[in-house]
Amino acid sequence: MGYEKQSFDHSGPSQLTSIDWQNTQHQRSVAACLVQGVYVVERDRQEEREGPQALAPPWWEFFHFKLLRKLVDDDGSSIFGAIYEFNSPVEGIPRFVIAFRGTLLKKSTILRDLDLNVRVLRNQLHRTSCFEIAMQAVWNMVDAAGDSNVWLAGHSLGSAMAMLAGKTMASNGISLKSFLFNPPFPSAPIERMIEDKRVKHGIRIAGSVITAGLTLAMKAKQQPQQRSHSEENPFTTLSAWFPGLFVNPADDICSEYIGYFEHRMKMQDIGAGAIERLATQNSLGGLLMHAMGKQPAPEPPLHLIPSANLTVNLTPSRDLKEAHGIHQWWRDDLQLQSEVNEYR
Repeated sequence: MGYEKQSFDHSGPSQLTSIDWQNTQHQRSVAACLVQGVYVVERDRQEEREGPQALAPPWWEFFHFKLLRKLVDDDGSSIFGAIYEFNSPVEGIPRFVIAFRGTLLKKSTILRDLDLNVRVLRNQLHRTSCFEIAMQAVWNMVDAAGDSNVWLAGHSLGSAMAMLAGKTMASNGISLKSFLFNPPFPSAPIERMIEDKRVKHGIRIAGSVITAGLTLAMKAKQQPQQRSHSEENPFTTLSAWFPGLFVNPADDICSEYIGYFEHRMKMQDIGAGAIERLATQNSLGGLLMHAMGKQPAPEPPLHLIPSANLTVNLTPSRDLKEAHGIHQWWRDDLQLQSEVNEYR
């Protein structure tokens, strides 16, 4: 999603005649446009638009960035990401922004993009060549400019890529400012499926109790050496990283993040915080597969994070396409609700 409106002149944030880099709404709009730039530069490649015919450059040039490098998939020729550099380094403005697009349902990208989506669902994105390329780019930019001068941004599948890169850096003590638009949450969309809040809360409590119990059972079976090793990289090491999560409650792909963080607070309020601290860092599906002997000890789920700045777009959406699209996030007429969620 997000590629259908390509012309910056017609659909870009024309209201941003000047950028206040301390304004969080301006930051969000710029980051979303840079992600859109990745979508459009790949469409330019597919449709052989070059030079004056190319539609992508205004999506970054309007904000005084230049396209430093395209991130190209080793398993194909598609452009899945881009590194942007600000033309004149200034204090408070990111020197580099690394952005990743989501799925493009076009002939030359659909098979690879769908395969990557399956990898996200199976918690295997970290084993792909795309992620290796992305991670190397992130390390290179941080080494060159320092962590305060590098931003991450992504939409949908690209948001999963940016989230995994950000988690990898955070596990090494480096917190990068991140804009994660419509990040996929591979779970039944309870937030959308069930309207009764008490029923939703009851389902989530049951899930937390089962997840926490299976986690304790798995740890009890580990050898002392395994337990010692697993404690070296706890979920809490990521808690200092507060990525920006931008979700729409009408989007089944990401809406469960709303319930995920809301449920954690409710469990804390009813005195069940210890159960939820275990449950919130583990996937029930992965634990069940391990318990049934279908897979080894599950790896940390890609989509689960301890802390976040969660922004929910409460503006009514006409359909799923609009609710999931990247274009909503550069608008200035949104009804937004934001909350800081800290793991404790």
